[in-house]
Amino acid sequence: MSGIIETPVDAVVARISKVYRSWGRSTTVGQMRRDWDNLFGSNAGVARVVPVVANGVNGQWISAPGARDDRAVLYFHGGGFQVGSLSSHHELMACISQASGCRVLGVDYRLAPEHRYPSALYDACAAYEWVLAQGLHADEIALAGDSAGAGLVLSTLLSVRDADLPLPAAAVLMSPWTDLTASGESYETRAAADPIHQRPMILAMARNYLGPHDDARDALISPLFADLTGLPPLLIQVGDRETVLSDSTELADRARAAGVTAELQVWDNMIHVFQQFPSELVEARDALQSIGAFLRAHLSMQPISKGN
Repeated sequence: MSGIIETPVDAVVARISKVYRSWGRSTTVGQMRRDWDNLFGSNAGVARVVPVVANGVNGQWISAPGARDDRAVLYFHGGGFQVGSLSSHHELMACISQASGCRVLGVDYRLAPEHRYPSALYDACAAYEWVLAQGLHADEIALAGDSAGAGLVLSTLLSVRDADLPLPAAAVLMSPWTDLTASGESYETRAAADPIHQRPMILAMARNYLGPHDDARDALISPLFADLTGLPPLLIQVGDRETVLSDSTELADRARAAGVTAELQVWDNMIHVFQQFPSELVEARDALQSIGAFLRAHLSMQPISKGN
């Protein structure tokens, strides 16, 4: 025996890395998407799923038992704008519904390379306008997302603000990818600690998303460089081992400088979007409870009783 004790996060990393190592230059985007769904896809827990079409954008209402329908969280999944789906993020959205006590609308926005920027942003904004048209007020709605989806949350908020539409009550950002130029110091300082996301891969995903639009510093592509004035309160969660750590820490600094309330939680020894592993990581369960408390507070909801 080697004497090495594998921690829960090490087991998660090994499972993710096995999939990443199976990909090569000949691996198609379709295969990557299937592998991603198989890796993360889970129907764990009990949640009601209702398909919808929101202004031409496919989506799903996901409701944990007892979830209220007079509040809504719009969710944009991660995956570098190229992989990820409502299937891969079903468990995470169901957990957020359970923790917050309200419905989650998973938005099936279009992906690159078939649909490059700004297709995903158009879909996200269309879905938000659709929810408003269903009779919910902006202060009864929150946005949430992880990785590229968290960056899309910010781009949507900026677009909504600039269109003079009412802004949602709050937003949750998990491991947000806010800088598609990958210029933060953590891309170097966390390179050895992050077992999954390295700068060359991140820049390749950015190029694939951008296509002929080559300005990665555009505020709607890399919202880290945007004027964040007027945005609603933000909850930012990130793992200390992530190469995209700077995308979160710098975002929090810039948001606060712009007068935005931004709560930053840096989770020790955690990896990219660790919240996707609630059955394996106690930190994921704790982070989801923190997300639920944040959403309940900003959506003016009472704490959920243990009997619900």
